[in-house]
Amino acid sequence: MNTFSGHSFHPVIELPERYDVLDLSIPPERRAKRTSDFSIGRYNEIRPDTYEDELFAGTRNIHMGIDIGAPVGTAVHAFADGWIECFGYNAAKGDYGNTVITGHRLDGVTIYALHGHLDSASIQDKSNGQDISRGSLIGRLGAEHENGGWPPHLHFQLSWSKPRTYDLPGVVDEAERAQALRSYPDPRIILGPLY
Repeated sequence: MNTFSGHSFHPVIELPERYDVLDLSIPPERRAKRTSDFSIGRYNEIRPDTYEDELFAGTRNIHMGIDIGAPVGTAVHAFADGWIECFGYNAAKGDYGNTVITGHRLDGVTIYALHGHLDSASIQDKSNGQDISRGSLIGRLGAEHENGGWPPHLHFQLSWSKPRTYDLPGVVDEAERAQALRSYPDPRIILGPLY
């Protein structure tokens, strides 16, 4: 699998030197106390106490992206040159809310990146196929009333396959896990060694 090791990517979110790496695989009462307004939620993590909404059917709890927690309004940037593949509002409770998916051609391979839980302004004045440049503003983190009901964070997920719409399954069940790991690579190939 391509790791894009020859590239220098722009940070999707500018992180401070210190941030919390969350462990959502353990019960909430055993989780470490937060020390920063910024955090990382891990890829391919089983999160048994996180996804209670009907959207997740009681069985989907394996996370297929990386979450970057930050204050509402934090800027989200394009990691590389590319284009806007699609964008829209995923309205279900617990879903992504405002979402932008970008496409990027790297080393002869196309990869797509979902940016979920954005504010409503993030999907205005965009068009499918619109060119974006490395470091350009994709959007900003949304508040709970517009981001699917979550504390402010970016769900960043990669896909080898072209999405049919502005949605990807960000959480899967155990039966879907092996295929999801092949379809949705570890975002650290773009984001770097965040944990």
